[in-house]
Amino acid sequence: MLDAHKIKKDFPIFRQKFSGQPLVYLDSTASSQKPQAVIDAVSECYEKYYANVHRGIYQLSELASDAYEASRATVAKFIGATIREIIFTRNATESLNLIAFTWGKQNISEGDEIIITEMEHHANIVPWQQLTAEKKAKLHYWPITDEGRLDLDKLDALLNGRTKLVSLSHMSNVLGTINPVKDIIKKIRKYRSDIVISIDGAQSLPHIPVNVVDIDADFYSFSSHKMLGPAGVGVLYGKAEILESMPPFLTGGDMITKVTFEGAEWNDIPFKFEAGTPNIAGVIGLAAAINYLEDLGMDNVYQHEQDLTAKVFSELLKIDGLKLFGPKDIKDRGAIFSFTLGDIHPHDLASILDEQGVAIRAGHHCAQPLHQRFGIEATGRASFYIYNTDEDIKSLIEGLKKAQELFSL
Repeated sequence: MLDAHKIKKDFPIFRQKFSGQPLVYLDSTASSQKPQAVIDAVSECYEKYYANVHRGIYQLSELASDAYEASRATVAKFIGATIREIIFTRNATESLNLIAFTWGKQNISEGDEIIITEMEHHANIVPWQQLTAEKKAKLHYWPITDEGRLDLDKLDALLNGRTKLVSLSHMSNVLGTINPVKDIIKKIRKYRSDIVISIDGAQSLPHIPVNVVDIDADFYSFSSHKMLGPAGVGVLYGKAEILESMPPFLTGGDMITKVTFEGAEWNDIPFKFEAGTPNIAGVIGLAAAINYLEDLGMDNVYQHEQDLTAKVFSELLKIDGLKLFGPKDIKDRGAIFSFTLGDIHPHDLASILDEQGVAIRAGHHCAQPLHQRFGIEATGRASFYIYNTDEDIKSLIEGLKKAQELFSL
């Protein structure tokens, strides 16, 4: 079991006060806080061995290159992949766009079909909207139930001979729903083995153990900043045989082996997809974040959040007028809670909580179609991580009750 009070001491930001009170940070779904170990790793890179990677025939560059590639190996081991299947991007959004602009433009033709779900983040909607519009293909939305689960019975009706790609989130950033992606992929493979499957793992990978080989996804995307690492670094996992068949996303710099006046030859994977100078210190910081999580144990991280989820769920349901979205069975959800409270606008609710040092998110959470599905424009969202405690839950509940008092609810 994790000791969240002890863990919180590893995060310098929690030594500060906001609105004169200790910070209760409940927006880790948007971006997580950073432990001292990650901050130190980034600082050490800049202080002791920073240079451009893969290019310098001198000791400093070789030190930086070794640390950068060691980080790639750390990421690969963390998700059960091989080193050449790990591509560094800026974020999960860029990873998903990379798939659409490379694999998608090469493989999607007029009349082909792509399936995504109604619960997707905009990053897993807009690239496919743009691609299908350009290619005159069709985009289908896999419905969800009123409880916020995928309607598994509807998948059979969506799959057909023209289906080329299915792309879905592992965990919803609004509902907290953990989709049974392994079972879903098995079902799709049984229907037709050549359908490509892309998983948005931005919300799942920081919170639950993930092995991409076991899941059998063709692509898996995630972001550093949501899993204790620096911002500006994302990862795209892709099966090697698929990556080798894809054209590059961006061109120039380290993604080539030869350039002449007549043309260019591409580097091997994963370097074929990494044009220009990367976020070197950020990638090294991501490895430090993974090491931190592995020291805790991802099974322990998941269990801690399951315990928090049970407690938060129970307390929120006691508040009159609060409507909570997402599955009621805690084993099927992460520690993400989106809700409305009476007729209080979520922005007002977030502002009231902020005055008490409680940071939640308010708005559509980059999931406007999902909010439209439920007939609302916005929700408040409280999301929990390894550094959240029972006291943080108490602060949230007290803040919501204070909002009720102010609005005479």
